[in-house]
Amino acid sequence: MSNGWSACLQTLEGHSGSVWSVAFSHDSTWLASASADSTVKIWDTSSGTCMHTLEGHRGYVWSVAFSHDSTWLASASADSTIKIWDTSSGTCVHTLEGHSSLVRSVAFSHDSTWLASASDDSTVKIWDASNGRSACLQTLKSHSSLVRSVAFSQDSTRLASA
Repeated sequence: MSNGWSACLQTLEGHSGSVWSVAFSHDSTWLASASADSTVKIWDTSSGTCMHTLEGHRGYVWSVAFSHDSTWLASASADSTIKIWDTSSGTCVHTLEGHSSLVRSVAFSHDSTWLASASDDSTVKIWDASNGRSACLQTLKSHSSLVRSVAFSQDSTRLASA
């Protein structure tokens, strides 16, 4: 980290719509960007090169999150789905359906066993993200209106939502 934050190191251009969310891989070699153009891009942070453009959502992409080992990338969309992407090939390996409204946020647990999602349908869902499975394990209905964000604690024993 530098003392001064005034210098822009890179500007990554390529989306045709607004960018709603960005996330670094845990080793900071990749950056994912989620856009209103319904795509996700994975960028090489050292060169600024777009490694993959991920297409498949039918609405704005609101949020992206890497698994802890950066093997998977989850994307949350206004089309009410979550997609799980293989980061090395850029292919969609799972489409998670179950929310009845747009999905605003996704987060992997620290060990990448679970994926949490937050939706405008006022629910948080916890998905089995282990061993390539994609089943919804639990739906949490504690909110009285839309849920904007989810985050796991470092030890994955707690889940916060807002």
